[in-house]
Amino acid sequence: MDDPVLLTGAEGRVGQAILSDLSAEYEWRLLDRDPPTHDTNHEFVVADITDEEAVREAAEGVGAIVHLAGDPRPEAPWNSVLNNNIDGTRNVLEAAVAEGVEKVVFASSNHAVGAYETDERTPDMYRPSDDYQLDGTELPRPSNLYGVSKATGEVLGRYYHDEHGLSVVCVRIGNLTKNHPPRDYERGQAMWLSHSDCAHLFDRCIQADYDYEIVYGISDNDRKYYSIENAREVLGYEPKDNSAEFANAEC
Repeated sequence: MDDPVLLTGAEGRVGQAILSDLSAEYEWRLLDRDPPTHDTNHEFVVADITDEEAVREAAEGVGAIVHLAGDPRPEAPWNSVLNNNIDGTRNVLEAAVAEGVEKVVFASSNHAVGAYETDERTPDMYRPSDDYQLDGTELPRPSNLYGVSKATGEVLGRYYHDEHGLSVVCVRIGNLTKNHPPRDYERGQAMWLSHSDCAHLFDRCIQADYDYEIVYGISDNDRKYYSIENAREVLGYEPKDNSAEFANAEC
């Protein structure tokens, strides 16, 4: 993609994972509510995604938007997820349509489907021998209000695709960690996403052609209850890491 890519929430964990591998691959326009805490070679916009005008100005002339910004706390209260995650996501999608942006990559979350992890299924569903997997075609089952906001963002993306023809991919991100996955935590190993696989996945989201998709963002772990087949087929995602390699490592 020759046009700039707008990255909202650039200073967060996912944003930094993406930029750690892809900083030189795109002309990034970074957006965050606070100024950067380190030097950057990219244009940086200090703005809040709840500010419709500021978001639209940031979206001017870009070819794609990677939307990460919002309140990331699983325990976030309703007024925060409503303003930051739901209204903020709508502002980003509105700006994309108004400015003729080609595609939006929306950072959803495992919390949008957290309630599938019932007592009847766990802990077996975290183990390699279990065949149960979510593949993105299931209905959302949020495990908290943060998950509700992410499920709502997915539905908003569906609406803006159907109504305006915007290409949207929603990535239900698992357990992103910079170093090893949790050594003695089956769930954490099953949903682990390495930094390098995270960057590769979002690179494919920027490059691939699609209409509307929901994919899971995890590495190619032996333990997995999220299917990555749709990400492979639609996006060309080819993760390199596997939490099994670190199961006995010191973190």
